Amino acid sequence: MKTLPEFKNAKVLIVGDVMLDRYWFGDVNRISPEAPVPVLKVDRVEERPGGAANVARNIAAMGAQATLLSVVGNDEAGACLENLLKEHDHLNALLHRDDTISTIIKLRAIARHQQLLRIDFETWPSHEVLKAKLADFHAQLPQADAVILSDYGKGGLAHIAEMIESARAAGKPVLIDPKGDDYARYSGATLLTPNRSEFREVAGSWQDEDELNSKAEKLRAELKLDALLVTRSEDGMSLYRPDKVLNEPSQTREVFDVSGAGDTVIAALAVMMASGADLPDAMSIANRAAGIVVGKLGTAVVSREEIIQDMGL
Repeated sequence: MKTLPEFKNAKVLIVGDVMLDRYWFGDVNRISPEAPVPVLKVDRVEERPGGAANVARNIAAMGAQATLLSVVGNDEAGACLENLLKEHDHLNALLHRDDTISTIIKLRAIARHQQLLRIDFETWPSHEVLKAKLADFHAQLPQADAVILSDYGKGGLAHIAEMIESARAAGKPVLIDPKGDDYARYSGATLLTPNRSEFREVAGSWQDEDELNSKAEKLRAELKLDALLVTRSEDGMSLYRPDKVLNEPSQTREVFDVSGAGDTVIAALAVMMASGADLPDAMSIANRAAGIVVGKLGTAVVSREEIIQDMGL
């Protein structure tokens, strides 16, 4: 495509599992005398919104309007995440506090741009808080141009089937970043965006491109999806629609960090679709956005200006 649509009026509703990404940066100069492990001397700490919160901040960074619904614990990490999200223009975070859980934290120890260790803290939200979030979903749905359900397998999308049905009945496209091996819960969505390994977990291995296409179309038809988009790392992306396959080659550039790339992909897809673009054009821009974000460290965002520059406009 030759121009990007305006994003400022696009409204995207994001529901899913949020988390706080913490980074400990430092140097390793010795091995611990207590065990054969490196000793990281931390000299800098960073905190960033992760999971569905990273999807929301990517949407806001592109200049669209993001509304985020999720659950956090009534704790320091939850307050930190809420404050981080307040720093972003165009982002309205409706975070329900659950006294029975701890906010999900992914803690990464990094030395010389290499990840040494990741430590996860997580518990599932309560049924009562999830019902309250569902009520918020129904209240926010009429204002949305597109809906993203960002599933990280942490329990925040217990009512996903009802959300899909309500959104589709309201004429809203529903984009889902899936997890696990039970895709039946995503039936009826507009678009699913598994990466290659996630798709293989559900569909099984393939020997050639024809077999991949066959498996993808079979899954798309079984789940009654409008389309299925498989992100394939160095092989780009493949979009499967009824009797149509469209392949988009990867953007050749240095890969620094792939964490959060899927968040950027689904964010760009949703912003484009909410702006009136068709799926092939949305995939093309999502592919460019992914190519930009993998050149950044950790969970990062891509702006509309960066996409325009990458397009040479």
